[in-house]
Order: sequence, then C-alpha cells, then structure tokens
Amino acid sequence: MTDVIRAVSGDELPEVTVSLTDEATGVATDLSAVDTTIAVKFHLAGSTTVLSTITCTKVGDGTTGQFTFDFTGGVLTSLAAGAYEGDILITYGSDIQTVFDTLRFRIRAAVA
Repeated sequence: MTDVIRAVSGDELPEVTVSLTDEATGVATDLSAVDTTIAVKFHLAGSTTVLSTITCTKVGDGTTGQFTFDFTGGVLTSLAAGAYEGDILITYGSDIQTVFDTLRFRIRAAVA
C-alpha cells in the first residue's frame, strides 16, 4: 500500500476504495462472512494514539476483498496539515486481524 490518499482538513470526502489481497498469491481477501467487519484506525504518522475509528463498508458481497470508507462524522475536522496513517482492522466474528501495511494520508489545511 504505497499510494498516499490526499484530503483537506474539514472535508467529508473522498470516498476511498481499498482492495485487500494475499501478497504471495494475489488472491482477494474474502470478507463475505456476515460477521466480518472492517475498520480503519486513523492516527498521526508515527503515533499510536487513535484520533478516529472509521467504520468501513464491504463492496458487494465482500468476496472481492474490497471495502470503502469516507471521512464523515468529523474525522478530518480541525486536523493540522501533515502525514497521517490508518491501520486496517478486520474482525472475523471474535478474531481480529490487523493488516500489516498501513494506509497513508496527506492532509492539507483548508483555505479560509
């Protein structure tokens, strides 16, 4: 996950789509089980303090390994410009898997 997602402080969009695949095989991560949920723990780059937990939505039935999220609910409100990261957490029933690579974000200040 090398791309940087760019957004502006205070915005609620864009809607971001992420595709999860097995690095070794290229096979999509199956997210189709009814009790599978996905969240992104949003934090300042280099910090472990979670600023927001973003609830994600599976694309289709989840078999493609894709999910979407946006920044509604004030995720980007009043953020300082800078680099941020997002840890992807997949919950399969009672089991949690944290995706090794993080999402990277670059936030710039809004023009007043």
